[in-house]
Amino acid sequence: MRGSSESAFSIATLEAFGAALFVAAGMDGDKARSVARLLVLTDAMGRRTHGLAMAPLYLAEIAKGGMRVQGEPETVRDTGLTAVWDGGYLPGLWLMERALDVAMARAAAHGLAAIAIRRTHHIGCLAALVKQAADRGFVAQVYNSDPAGRRVAPYGGTEAVFTPNPFAIGYPGAEHPVLVDICASITTTSMTRQTYAAGEQFAHPWLLDAQGVPTRDPAVLEHTEPRGSIQLVGGQEYGHKGYGLALMVEALSQGLSGHGRLDAPTRWGGNVFLQVTDPDFFAGRDAFAAQMDHLSDRCRSNRPIRADRPVRLPGDQAAAGLAQAEADGLRLDDATWQQLAACAERLGVALPEAS
Repeated sequence: MRGSSESAFSIATLEAFGAALFVAAGMDGDKARSVARLLVLTDAMGRRTHGLAMAPLYLAEIAKGGMRVQGEPETVRDTGLTAVWDGGYLPGLWLMERALDVAMARAAAHGLAAIAIRRTHHIGCLAALVKQAADRGFVAQVYNSDPAGRRVAPYGGTEAVFTPNPFAIGYPGAEHPVLVDICASITTTSMTRQTYAAGEQFAHPWLLDAQGVPTRDPAVLEHTEPRGSIQLVGGQEYGHKGYGLALMVEALSQGLSGHGRLDAPTRWGGNVFLQVTDPDFFAGRDAFAAQMDHLSDRCRSNRPIRADRPVRLPGDQAAAGLAQAEADGLRLDDATWQQLAACAERLGVALPEAS
């Protein structure tokens, strides 16, 4: 029986379906499988805004030429420990998987490696990316910005300059990796669009209107002119903290790649800085595990504010979601299913079989 939004699908089934959509749109098979695999992993980890819900947007980008579907990144510079790639707007998830493989091999030989990438396409959920290295015993950091996007104003300003500028670190843990995935702004572009589309307001004044007045209304960013902006981490009182984080991310992802806002790009994409570290070249993996697992235990055993909400570590919820998805399959929300079904019909791809 063909599935529906009420159906549960195995991870493998959704990966194959996603890959088939991208191949039908002209993407190389290895790229399509990589993108689909990481999108489905993201869904399984519970980050639904960046899972298969992104596939229709990627397919629209392919159709209009915004995402390249064939070819290889250009190596701008390579010193062995560091490299700069020009991704040429190839699929960002595939580029990141390629970069992670290269960086892990180099880190295993030399202790650490870093790759700056200019002109990637969208790289999805950063937690799903750093997990690839943390699962293999490495410490990975990813910093991402889009020099074509402007959604966040500098602290004290009213005109958007930055994107939310996410960054992540993943490191191995006793039961599963610890995955920290945050950004320089209080909320994100995806959440703002989702809230606006639902006709809702944010729970708190996380946005600024064009005059710099705090507001809960996502319309200031999605509908009104002149546009407002997303508040930085720290808000009106301590937004200098988020401002500093935004600058840090742009220095690493744009400054080190030699491409950024100065070049005034207009295509949806991004710049990335990736660093992978092997703990064996420092105090050793056993020492790293002893220190960080002790800290994890101290956090989880901390007396909670609410007895029914124990303290968690970043990555706990993702690990639980992944285990459940592997056991019971994944269900897609109605809006995502309808969009994917429309894409499948247009591209001549069969809908997946329910598990």
